[in-house]
Amino acid sequence: MISISDIPKFLLAFFLVLPVISILHEAGHVFFAWLMGGKKIKVTVGSGKPVFKLWMLEIKQYYFWYGVCIFENIKRKNKFANILIFSGGSFFNLLGVFGVIILVENELLETGIVTYQFLYFSLYYIFFALFPMPYPDGSYSDGKMILDILKGKEAAVAEWTYRVQWQTKEEQWQVLDYNNEFIESFDKEEDAMEKARNVARENRPSRILKSKGDEEREVQNFPKIPL
Repeated sequence: MISISDIPKFLLAFFLVLPVISILHEAGHVFFAWLMGGKKIKVTVGSGKPVFKLWMLEIKQYYFWYGVCIFENIKRKNKFANILIFSGGSFFNLLGVFGVIILVENELLETGIVTYQFLYFSLYYIFFALFPMPYPDGSYSDGKMILDILKGKEAAVAEWTYRVQWQTKEEQWQVLDYNNEFIESFDKEEDAMEKARNVARENRPSRILKSKGDEEREVQNFPKIPL
């Protein structure tokens, strides 16, 4: 029977267990992206303002919601490589499920609310990651990406990265395309950003990175448009 005393258990699930599962899921994508030669791999957990960065991991203000893994230029661009990358998150979640079950069966871990929550939310994550559908924000589930790859839709794994960079010598903002080739330069940052947005918006899925000095950060994302 559910009572007021169960509320702390729900909070435990949302603020501790679910983020751990999210990190495990993204770790699966990272592992296979790295295995396939991916570069500039970055994992973001949560949404809102960044509060913590360590190597490729970025934790944002609302750490308990959302997770994404991005990378560039994988060396092995065949179907099998891409399927491994997009299924890697669910595979790691499944490993986590089996790991907890084995630990419980061998009495190395006690059955409790945390283990039940971990198993439940892991299976929840796996189902909604592999179910082939477009998400409300325009991005695709891992299952949808895998299905498109199997259908031979090469554009399914394409993501164009456009850059807006400050050039100190010329004192101008330059807009570069996905091959880092020059598109146009501007005196004002807002003009350069507007140009980059227009180009990126027309070539979905894409993202925009802005840099000044040694710091580079993502400022815009244009996911796939849902069917």
